[in-house]
Amino acid sequence: MSLSHYKINYFLIVFFLMMANHVQAHNKSWILIDNFEQKNNLVGWTKADTKNDTAPNIPTPQVTEQRSEKLHSKDNTYLIKKPAAENIIGNRKALTYKKLPVQVAVGESYTFYTRINVESFPNNHAFGISNMHPKDIELNDYNAFEPTLRVTDKTESNGLINTGALMVKVEKGYANIVNPVTQKDAKPLIAGVWYQIWYVVNNALLSDNGQTYDVYIQGSDEFPTQTKVYTNATFRMARELPLIYFLMNANTGPKSHPYGNGGLKYDDLYMSKNVNLTKPM
Repeated sequence: MSLSHYKINYFLIVFFLMMANHVQAHNKSWILIDNFEQKNNLVGWTKADTKNDTAPNIPTPQVTEQRSEKLHSKDNTYLIKKPAAENIIGNRKALTYKKLPVQVAVGESYTFYTRINVESFPNNHAFGISNMHPKDIELNDYNAFEPTLRVTDKTESNGLINTGALMVKVEKGYANIVNPVTQKDAKPLIAGVWYQIWYVVNNALLSDNGQTYDVYIQGSDEFPTQTKVYTNATFRMARELPLIYFLMNANTGPKSHPYGNGGLKYDDLYMSKNVNLTKPM
C-alpha cells in the first residue's frame, strides 16, 4: 500500500472518531424525563380525571400504565395512555403530568424528544409542555399547555374532520404537520408504528420572537428520515413563564357524542438545551 493510501486511511479514521465523539457528546447532553424502563409504577407522574362525567361513575377512569413489548428482538417498556377503559365514555379530561428535571427559563430554548405510537383510532390525545403548577394544570387542562402536539381523528364542533395526522398549535386552532416534499398535509399516523418527534421550543419573550416551536419527525414510509414538518408553531397561551411540566391529556368526548377511546403509547421522553437533533439513545 502506498504512502498516500496510508494517509487517506489515517484521515478517514480520525474523521470517523471525531464524528463518533461529536455524536456521543450530543447524546450526553440529553436529559432523561422518563423512558419507562424502571419498574417504578410511574413514580413522579400524577394522574387526574378532572372532568369525569362517567355514568355509572368510575372514580379514576383513565388507563395510564406501563406495558412491555418486543421491539427489534428486545424487551421494551412504554407508557400507554387511554382516557378510559373500553366501552367507558364521559371522561373529558384525563390528565397525566410530571415535573421536568430542568426548567426551561424565559429566554432559553430546549429540544424535546418523544416517541409515540398510536394504539388505535378513533382517539383524541394531546401532549406537550406546561408552565403551570399541578393545581393550575388540573384547573386549566388544555389551557395548561404551551407547546402542544395533538393526535386525533375526531370531528370538531364546527364540522371540521381531523384526519389523524400529527398536529401543532397555531394562532387559530391547530394545523396538521406538512410534508415538505409534497407541500401538503402529512398523512394520518399509522397505528402500530413508532414515530420519533423532536420539538425545538423557543421560550423567549414574544417581543423577541419567542413562544414558538419547530417540529421534526421520523417514522413510517412517509418520513423514513428525520424531516422538518413545521416551523414556528405557537404556544397555546404564551404566558412567558418558565416551562416546568411534561403534560398529557386525553378525552373520550361527551357522553352524547363520544368520539373514541383509542390509546397512545409514549416512550423515551428527553430534553436537551438549545437545538439538538440527534437521537438520545
